[in-house]
Amino acid sequence: MGLPFLDSFSAAAGRGVWHADELGLADAQVTATGHAALDAQLPGGGWPVGAMTELLQASPEAHVWRLLLPALAQAVETRGGPVVLIGAPYEPCGPSLAAQGLPVEALMWVRSDAAPARLWACEQALRCADVAAVVAWLPQARVAELRRLQLAAAQHEVLLFVCRPRSVAQSASPARLRIQVERCESDSAQIELHILKRRGPPLASPVMLPARNERMAALLAAARLRRRLRLQQLGTVPPAGEAASQATVVRIDAWKGGPNALDRIAVVA
Repeated sequence: MGLPFLDSFSAAAGRGVWHADELGLADAQVTATGHAALDAQLPGGGWPVGAMTELLQASPEAHVWRLLLPALAQAVETRGGPVVLIGAPYEPCGPSLAAQGLPVEALMWVRSDAAPARLWACEQALRCADVAAVVAWLPQARVAELRRLQLAAAQHEVLLFVCRPRSVAQSASPARLRIQVERCESDSAQIELHILKRRGPPLASPVMLPARNERMAALLAAARLRRRLRLQQLGTVPPAGEAASQATVVRIDAWKGGPNALDRIAVVA
């Protein structure tokens, strides 16, 4: 009996083969990021569920909420469980997050400076059926430890985001998706997302996202306009070239709430 002709398999086989020069299809469930420009560059159009997404940053708190908040709010609404924060560098501002769809009662903050304790808490959270998502700051995690977390996320189909320093960008990682998050040097109103690892070809240029959501940008623009109108009424509007020298410096620690003021600036109330 002769072997089937190879062309008879071509159509069926082609549907199951991923070509490295194409953006791969998701092989599992995804959750939309809430950022259309980013969704367009991710397999399946969103964050992978049941897999690790690694976020690399120069500072541990930079832009995390701006990037993840839409998906976390959706995960809570869909699954009904909490978002577990492990080793978060600052206490989240509950009213600010609630205003954007993530209620404070849906947050569970695990505080520990010990790397083994953070890893243990992360693994236990991933194994809990009620948890909607896990966001963990694990700067000292090793590849074997990350691989164990990846397996736990896959077994229980949980959104997992691990924040690590930018210095590990060249190191091996089991993460399904790796993104380096940076402030745009040429435009402080934008952030750059460099996709270091995905199922698809390398991304030639970073994905650009607004550093603040539309509501925050509108509030800041309105505040600047009100200030300028007041100065005009007083006849003290400085020339455009002197505006920078007239800037006022406000000590963050003078704000009520201390370090939480950083979160109030980053996330709209």
